[in-house]
Amino acid sequence: MPRGYRWLIAIVLIMNLTACITIKGWFQVDDDDDPTQPAELIDIDETIKIKKLWSHGVGDGQGDGFYKIQPGIGGDVIYVAAANGDIEAFDKRSGKSLWDAEVELPLSGGVGVYGDGLLLGSSDGFVLKVDAGNGEVLWTTRLNGEVMSTPQSNGEIVLVHTLDGKLQGLDFTSGEIIWTYDSNVPVLTLRGSSSPVVNGDAAYVGFANGRVQAFDIDSGGILWEVRVAIPQGRSEIERVVDIDGSLSLVGDELFAASYQGRIVGINVSDGRKLWQNDASSFSGVSQGFGNVYVADEDGTVYAYQRSGQGERWQQPALAYRGLSRPTPVSSYLAVADKEGYVHFMSQVDGQMVGRVKADGDGVRADMLSEDNVLYVYGNSGDLIAYEIKPKD
Repeated sequence: MPRGYRWLIAIVLIMNLTACITIKGWFQVDDDDDPTQPAELIDIDETIKIKKLWSHGVGDGQGDGFYKIQPGIGGDVIYVAAANGDIEAFDKRSGKSLWDAEVELPLSGGVGVYGDGLLLGSSDGFVLKVDAGNGEVLWTTRLNGEVMSTPQSNGEIVLVHTLDGKLQGLDFTSGEIIWTYDSNVPVLTLRGSSSPVVNGDAAYVGFANGRVQAFDIDSGGILWEVRVAIPQGRSEIERVVDIDGSLSLVGDELFAASYQGRIVGINVSDGRKLWQNDASSFSGVSQGFGNVYVADEDGTVYAYQRSGQGERWQQPALAYRGLSRPTPVSSYLAVADKEGYVHFMSQVDGQMVGRVKADGDGVRADMLSEDNVLYVYGNSGDLIAYEIKPKD
């Protein structure tokens, strides 16, 4: 039985707002003999100091909808939102609360930051712009689909990718819908959608059909498309090839990974595929130290050479722990798991160097980092800043 099929077969199937069947989340299995049981944590020789600088609780965190609402950073401020509508701004260094607000919407996507605006989405299909200085709602626009991605903007157009497979461009100032693109969602998909990556007047988005497409932000016109994965197999479960995780842009190179497909490097100037390797990931990719990182669905963390010359290292110790997107911080790489642990490994060789328990309810949202500080937003609503340093 294919690896992807084993992983998916026990997941609860639900209906989303577009009447497409979706696959909801990580799961627990009771059979002790099941090979997909989370690996037990082993003792490691910790070579780093993990210091908690500050922490704050914000609302109900990710709520009950399997959301991955992630914080956003603008200047010296980090912004965070919770599923129950709470929004709060903190000084990213001291953790001092600068303001807090509440919106009367069930939030499910965000936080996008551009200039003086915060961009968020709701589970009932609204996208909203909030004043970054005080939390005042500047506009709301009703869309048709649930917003589980982070809206992004270039200051003129706001891009929103909804769970029904649509990408829409809205006016940054007024919230008016300017254009709509429909990607035609497959019958069976993972519950989630990738966030757009904005690059000047172009944007790159991964879709549930296994394609990455480039768009002209002003018009919504397609500039190019790359098929990252091709659906294969006789059942709809075997044919799931969603690109739900975060993409990573470095210069003119874009990196993406699909479920039951591949990790690829793409030249954004013409959509030419630079390299590819087999992979199956729903948490997305990142890059650092000349590597491109991905956490496979089976819990193996891979580092591929950004140049396309193959695998640099792999770390299999976190098998089936439901890993988040890998996040580089200083010379280390952090991944969080569904039990709330954050694991650190060397970017050079993948060796495990440290571990900390951040949230007993787990961590799904992408973590953020600046220099040697890692920001973790746990499922229960705790936002924590950790300083990472080598031991003396």
